[in-house]
Amino acid sequence: MSDAQTPQQHNLTVDGITINVSSLPEAVSSIVSAAQHGDSFSVCTLNLDHVVQLQQRPDFRAAYRRARFVTADGFPIVVLSRLMGTRMKRTTGADLVEPVCQEAQKKGLPVFLLGSNDRTLSITAKRLSQRFRGLEVAGYYAPGAHFDPYSSEADFAIDSIRASGAKLCFVALGAPRQELFAARCLDELNGTGLLCIGAALDFIAGTQTRAPSLTQKAGLEWAWRVLRDPRRLGPRYARCIAVVPRLLARTIPQIVNARMRKAA
Repeated sequence: MSDAQTPQQHNLTVDGITINVSSLPEAVSSIVSAAQHGDSFSVCTLNLDHVVQLQQRPDFRAAYRRARFVTADGFPIVVLSRLMGTRMKRTTGADLVEPVCQEAQKKGLPVFLLGSNDRTLSITAKRLSQRFRGLEVAGYYAPGAHFDPYSSEADFAIDSIRASGAKLCFVALGAPRQELFAARCLDELNGTGLLCIGAALDFIAGTQTRAPSLTQKAGLEWAWRVLRDPRRLGPRYARCIAVVPRLLARTIPQIVNARMRKAA
């Protein structure tokens, strides 16, 4: 982080989780730099659904606290950061994949794809290799639908990542499994960065459709998704909306302190 950027104490903290990456370019440069140094690390993208799960699952909270890089995924979280006077921009897992792969190709960093299904991973690997000529997709693996981050299947996944020599692994398992698996890998893999990216690989393969860019920029991607799958996503987003008042109340002291420091 350069001297010109927001100081560490001005970062937004949500339920004990500090968002320490303020934009997509900063995320990409931080991730690629850590990978070049041979570090083991994980990347999480905080949204309201994750905030709900942080309250309910101690293992998820512990996994989040081990992440080296945390971005603001949810638009309400970006709004809270701006109330503090910071210039934070929404950065989702889906935003990360292609720019990270572009830099990985330039720096000679092999990547691994984990999650979804074999067809999606095969298409995604082919498309990424075509878009970024010279990118090494060192391998991919699609675990079963009921993947347990602490199972023998997870052991096999970890062995596969290790054997591939990948420096970066895109983990597309959905929360909380991807974060739990990434945290476990920190103890069992040496020199691999794990990026928790949700449905990003499905978007690249075209097996799922992402909201139009105008909807994303307006902060209404959640509404677009609910309209497409109300039965599954309606209850989830209802829980997300319900947590907003408490989240705002708990963030007000940070907002006031940040504003007072700026005014001093």
